[in-house]
Amino acid sequence: MALVVPVGCAGKAVSLLPRVSRRRRVATSFVTFATLSPVRGGEAAVDWVEATSNFFEKDTRPIMLFDGVCNLCNGGVKFVCDHDRNRNIRFEALQSEAGKKLLRRSGRAPDDISSVVLVEKERSYIKSEAVLKIMEYINLPFPQLALFLQFIPLFIRDFVYDNVANNRYAFFGRSESCEI
Repeated sequence: MALVVPVGCAGKAVSLLPRVSRRRRVATSFVTFATLSPVRGGEAAVDWVEATSNFFEKDTRPIMLFDGVCNLCNGGVKFVCDHDRNRNIRFEALQSEAGKKLLRRSGRAPDDISSVVLVEKERSYIKSEAVLKIMEYINLPFPQLALFLQFIPLFIRDFVYDNVANNRYAFFGRSESCEI
């Protein structure tokens, strides 16, 4: 069953049910209701894909959004930088204005700093899927490791991810400002 949205609402027909794939779960698509901000007090809805398209006009590399005050996240960014010799990934703190806009583009609340997010030109990835996708962009042996880890069911990967993410400040601490 699919809900078809009139052309004036989102520009395309949209199925609200996730597409099932045998290979792996499909990432967040940008032609969804999440890309439009709700209409408040007569102001027009914002198409966040269009509003953030300038991030990908001159540089099409994906953007990794991370918690700028989390020591674990900052360490993860340093790790990715060290293993990304071709500089395939750009970085932005979730707390920055650009990070908040890209969160909205990904269908998340602008103050949601609970997960790493990888934003590509056409889609975004969150939680364990973002980590696996980031691993695909960096040097050997990480793309092969990502291929192996994708066979672990998503609910198990996200359960482990959520437990680490929910306790990251207790285990790794936080800094006063973004170190990157």
